[in-house]
Amino acid sequence: MERNLNWGLLSTAKINRALIKPLNASKRTRLLAVASRSQSTADAYASEWKIPRAHGSYEALINDPGIDVIYNSLPNHLHAEWTIKALRAGKHVLCEKPFALTVDEVDAVAAAVKETGKVAAEAFMYRHHAQTLKVKEIIDSGQLGSLQLIKGAFSFKLEREGDIRWMLELGGGSIWDVGCYPISYARMLVGAEPVEVFGWQVTGPGGGDETFTGQIRFANGVHMQFDSSFKFPFRSYMEIVGTEGTLIVPNPFKPGKNNSLQLNQGNDATILKVKGGELYMGEVDDMCDAILKDNPPRVSLEDSRANVAVIVALLKSAQTGRNMAI
Repeated sequence: MERNLNWGLLSTAKINRALIKPLNASKRTRLLAVASRSQSTADAYASEWKIPRAHGSYEALINDPGIDVIYNSLPNHLHAEWTIKALRAGKHVLCEKPFALTVDEVDAVAAAVKETGKVAAEAFMYRHHAQTLKVKEIIDSGQLGSLQLIKGAFSFKLEREGDIRWMLELGGGSIWDVGCYPISYARMLVGAEPVEVFGWQVTGPGGGDETFTGQIRFANGVHMQFDSSFKFPFRSYMEIVGTEGTLIVPNPFKPGKNNSLQLNQGNDATILKVKGGELYMGEVDDMCDAILKDNPPRVSLEDSRANVAVIVALLKSAQTGRNMAI
């Protein structure tokens, strides 16, 4: 018999709101607790969202014996540290992207997973959506012919001064915040890892990149171009080019319940309709299946490690002005 999994929110970050609805809707989960750095903040948040338990420290949450799963929505530079602490406290962890800021941090998490037998996975919600699975199916079916080029972008205007996403020392920068999406998307589609990258960046007020543009060469010869930015207007798309056609994904990273893909082959353009469910439910279900059914998470630790390695190499390229091998 499957049992309900009790979840705790590690912080009161805005992104939590995306998880609260599916956690309350799932028949296998119960949102039991939230933690903040102060009891008063935790109490207020718990009251607002009708969460039974409020903890005034992160330690109190991960040591709560009633909690099975931690959702780690802390700032980027704290992801690996608190994921490891939660694993060693006997909790499974769904960690918000980026999973970590260095390959060594990912390896440390993987070691803690092996040590504890618990599940840790990165919260790339788009990877579980029906539209993403359909795009992957089209690529793998050969409808586009031999894959040649992928282009992608994710940008928006970040206008709040002092926002943590500007701060380099806290894991800020557009590539970590939104550029990670087109990079992850392309890697998923290609089915081979990048071998070389080149990047350019424009740094912002906190030292992190406000705009990043990059090129990626994959082991099988496929190339990718992408950009991310906190200065550009909102843009979100993927374009996949093969020898026999092109597939355009207008809303790849936050697809909804009704989605459209454009398949161009010769002079023919076909609109493909794809129905999807609630965006964040997929990552909740995936964690439940990994914990209760021993299924491998869709976003594996190896997958997360590879994405972090690409981003680190791109940032080093931008800093040195040289191509970087991976």
